Amino acid sequence: MRIEVSGQSHVGMKRNHNEDNYVLVPEERLFVVADGMGGHSSGEVASKIAVEEMQEFFRMTGQDQDITWPYKMDKARNYDENRLATGVKLANMRIFEKATAESKYKGMGTTIVGVYFARDNEVCVAHVGDSRVYFFRDGVLKQVTEDHSLLNDYLKAKKLTPEEIEAFPHKNVIVRALGMKDNVIVDVSRVEPKDGDIFLLCSDGLSGMVPDAQIQQVLQNQTDLEKACGQLIDLANANGGNDNVTCVLARFRH
Repeated sequence: MRIEVSGQSHVGMKRNHNEDNYVLVPEERLFVVADGMGGHSSGEVASKIAVEEMQEFFRMTGQDQDITWPYKMDKARNYDENRLATGVKLANMRIFEKATAESKYKGMGTTIVGVYFARDNEVCVAHVGDSRVYFFRDGVLKQVTEDHSLLNDYLKAKKLTPEEIEAFPHKNVIVRALGMKDNVIVDVSRVEPKDGDIFLLCSDGLSGMVPDAQIQQVLQNQTDLEKACGQLIDLANANGGNDNVTCVLARFRH
C-alpha cells in the first residue's frame, strides 16, 4: 500500500496560542491529531505528550513486535486494534502522571484521534473526545467517529430540533478525554479501505466551524491534499475561526 498525507494546524482567529498538535508517522502508517485543554499552556502540553507518546510507542513496537506492552491485550480486538488502543492508553497515563506531579498542569487534558493503516484490507481508527475522523469515498464524506460530548449524549437521549442544537449552551463540554483519570476507555473501529479513499482527521475547530457538506465539496474539487488542507483551514477561519483548527488528510493507494 502507499499513503499520501498532508497536515496543517492554525491558531484560528480568536485564540492567542495553539493547543492543537498533530503528528505524521508515515513509516508506521500512523497519523494522529490531539486537541488540548486546560488553559494557559497546559492544553498544548497535554496534546504534545499525546502525539509524542503515540509516535514513540509505534516506533518501538514497529522495531520489536515482542516488546512488552504496558497494558494487556483486549481479546475482543485483533493485534493492530490493540496496538492502536494501547498507544492511546499509554498517552493518557503519561498526561495524567504529569498533571498529578506538577500543580501548574493540574486538570490538563486532550482529545485524540488516530488512524493506523494496518494492512491493505484494514484501517484502524481510535478516538477519545470530540476530535473526529471522516473518510471520503466516491465523492461522499462519512463520519467514522462519534463525539464523546455532552451535546452528542443529549442527541442520543432525545431528538433536539436544529434550533435547540444551535442554542445548546454546553457545546464545548466533552465527557471523555485523555488525562482526566489514570485509565481511559478508547473507542476503536475498523474501515475496509478502497483505492483512493481519503481519511480526514481534525480537531473541532474544523468540524465545529465548517459543515460536513462544505468539507465534502472541498474534497470533491481539490485532489491536492496540501491545498485541500489549506482550503479547509481557510474556511474554518472565514466562518469565524473560534478555535484552533487542525486538519490531516491521508489518501490510501493500493
